[in-house]
Amino acid sequence: MKYITKYKSTNYNSRKNSKINLIIIHYTALKNTMDAISHLCSKEKKVSSHYLISQSGIVYYLVDDKYRAWHAGKAFWQDIVDINSVSIGIELDYNPDGKNNKFSFKMISSLKKLIFKLKKKYKISKKNILAHSDIAPFRKKDPGKYFPWKALYSSKLITNIEQTKNGDVKIIENWFHNHNIFSKKKIIILALSLIGYDTRQVYKKPKLYSELLKAYKSRYIYYKNMSKNKEVYIIIMRHLANFLLTK
Repeated sequence: MKYITKYKSTNYNSRKNSKINLIIIHYTALKNTMDAISHLCSKEKKVSSHYLISQSGIVYYLVDDKYRAWHAGKAFWQDIVDINSVSIGIELDYNPDGKNNKFSFKMISSLKKLIFKLKKKYKISKKNILAHSDIAPFRKKDPGKYFPWKALYSSKLITNIEQTKNGDVKIIENWFHNHNIFSKKKIIILALSLIGYDTRQVYKKPKLYSELLKAYKSRYIYYKNMSKNKEVYIIIMRHLANFLLTK
């Protein structure tokens, strides 16, 4: 796979021997590719990503994988708070309010090839291909509800939680009930915590619960037009069962 390497960001530091095990997908929310390059390579902005993919599918290699790019910000996943040290950041030239407001075929095709290469090189699990909104659900919404996750799981790059058997879901649900946890809200919070989401303040700040669900829906549920709590609950239970019972 060919990259454009003429643009380099100086916004990075050492991973300090941390193992790469996450890929984080972002969108730029900027006008075009050149604006994104300028932003990601600006010393003053103090942000960066390893890769940037244009609408035409060109991949720009801005920070070497071996370095810690500054793309995640304040984030959390599976008790990890320094996401930058263990992840690779991929920015997409997409702005929901701009002319570049489509995830083009060429862009997604290049993204799939890049993810395949990175997964193979660093032995990254399908479970660890994440949205920026997964690791920062109370701050970020990219890559947004229109990002074609289905294209990634159709290419077997990420886990398809819909393949979970109903019997497996029942096993997980019975575990909660056997531990005297019957409230669907409490089960949802615990399930999302086990999957990896940041639920540390959700009990103390009820408003965060709706924000957490909104982030989850944008990733897993938007295309089904599901909004009822019961339907969301079922999807999350399938997700947890898949997470616990597969590698």
